[in-house]
Amino acid sequence: MVRTDQLTWTEYVEKLEGDPLVFLPVGAHEQHGPHLPMGTDAILATRMAEAVAGRLHGLVLPTLTYGYKSQARSGGGQTFPGTISLDGQTLTAMTQDIIRELARHGVRRLIVLDGHYENQWFLTEGIELAQRELLTSGTQMDIVRTEYWDFCPQHVLDTVFDGNFPGYDLEHAALIETSMMLHWQPELVRLDAIPQDDQAHFEIFDYYPQDGAGVPASGVLAPARGASAAKGQLITDNTVEAIIQALQAKFCDR
Repeated sequence: MVRTDQLTWTEYVEKLEGDPLVFLPVGAHEQHGPHLPMGTDAILATRMAEAVAGRLHGLVLPTLTYGYKSQARSGGGQTFPGTISLDGQTLTAMTQDIIRELARHGVRRLIVLDGHYENQWFLTEGIELAQRELLTSGTQMDIVRTEYWDFCPQHVLDTVFDGNFPGYDLEHAALIETSMMLHWQPELVRLDAIPQDDQAHFEIFDYYPQDGAGVPASGVLAPARGASAAKGQLITDNTVEAIIQALQAKFCDR
């Protein structure tokens, strides 16, 4: 794995001659309860991208560390101090601009690896607009956009949650993210501040302006109790392996 921001431009050109997979991690600056740092989404997306790229001899771009607006059901919402969010059109434009520049460099295979639930459709829009633009110039770029958690095998979830998995939308600052942070950067986890909240419950509709209704005061949407570095390693090792297999099948085995 090589980070492009640590290369000279001449080294970068040499690396591109091998037609590597290029990874763009995307996260957010968002409250993650009293026990996890606000950069958790960006940290985990970066770590996952580096782990996968390292196995596939890829390049990793600097992480987009701001994301689309936090929503109550998946991030606690915009009512918490510290959460700094982008408008959808901003994230879309940034994604489009980066792809345009990568195409100019000669990048032909890009993986947009998302670590923030709310980013998905704005990353997709940026990709679609960029590819429309590239099509008019006759440039081809194959792009995968994915959220890393979708690759976590079911048997791992069954083991970690003892059969009571609440769903990824509610796993904000909860057992998965806390365990992964304990595995990768335990020094950033405040173990004594893990809240004892139970699972959040919401109305079946969204209300605006956001008022925080249904969100626990801690900002954690499901229990983080029982998180451990061992569980984090189990999650990350199996997820990384699944992503690698999927990308190899898509790009390397044809």
